[in-house]
Amino acid sequence: MNRRTIYFTAPGQVELREESLPSLGADEVLIETICSAISAGTEMLIYQGRFPRDVETDSAISTLRGGFKYPLAYGYAAVGKVVDVGKTIDNSWKDKLIFSFQPHTSHFITTPDCLFPIPDSLSCESACFLPNMETAVNLLQDAAPMLGERVMVFGQGMIGLLTTALLREFPLEVLVTADCYELRRKASLALGVSNSIDPASRDFRNQASAYLKTGADLIFELSGSPSALDDAIAITTFSGRIVIGSWYGEKRTVLNLGGAFHRSRIRLISSQVSTIAPELSGRWDKARRFDVAWNALKRIKPEKWITHRFTPEMASEAYNLLNTNPQETMQVLLNFNP
Repeated sequence: MNRRTIYFTAPGQVELREESLPSLGADEVLIETICSAISAGTEMLIYQGRFPRDVETDSAISTLRGGFKYPLAYGYAAVGKVVDVGKTIDNSWKDKLIFSFQPHTSHFITTPDCLFPIPDSLSCESACFLPNMETAVNLLQDAAPMLGERVMVFGQGMIGLLTTALLREFPLEVLVTADCYELRRKASLALGVSNSIDPASRDFRNQASAYLKTGADLIFELSGSPSALDDAIAITTFSGRIVIGSWYGEKRTVLNLGGAFHRSRIRLISSQVSTIAPELSGRWDKARRFDVAWNALKRIKPEKWITHRFTPEMASEAYNLLNTNPQETMQVLLNFNP
């Protein structure tokens, strides 16, 4: 049996390759992919060739282990249907709709412990948002927002919008967002934030400070732009914290740490979803966090932010769109079996 898999082959180039599937093992299941979500952050760094060569793709996800190098099959938001099971697998798995952290491919073979059954109340497209929602949950756990805080979120891509949606459930005094694209600022405003500002505007810091009064107690940097850290530091109040959820790849910037940063005791917090924060690991594990993420998907219904759907044969068009006209996009899906 053959499958179709999308490969990054060089900067700016993707190919849909047909390849043979290995034989189904006794303890494995065969999945036919229905849809798979493109990560406009990590995947665009790969598409643009801006990834570090000495970093493992993801040590926590078995299907993504290994280094970043071309050709590379990547992706981590696949939803599909179990179409066959190995001899030792319970037949109840057959025909189940599942989520799995898998590259963009039409079929894959894995073991049941790598599958997440999709709750009946969620559509397949909604389930594609599970990794991003888990990331948003992790960001809030690392930040620990408090009653009455003044909070700002840089970046209203999918991670930013989901984080903002969760923050709207907290009794904050002020919640302000920033994004350079009007489409995403409108989506943010629809969530009920105090304001959403263009960070490229000349008086951006003054606008943000006006809404945040004495400054932000808490800022999330989720824009993917390391230069946003300078704005975040300038807007953060004394002893405030900046949670950095962006992965910058090989992007570099010069930070101004000689001004307010040092004396203001501002804390920079690195947040990454592959692990649980050490201070929470005695009470939290990945399974508990996934339960929270599934329930959050039911409440927030992020499928409303899907702007484009492509077949795998149109993968080059999808990535070119994200690269050249990101202002037109929010979430882009690949439909393998619409």
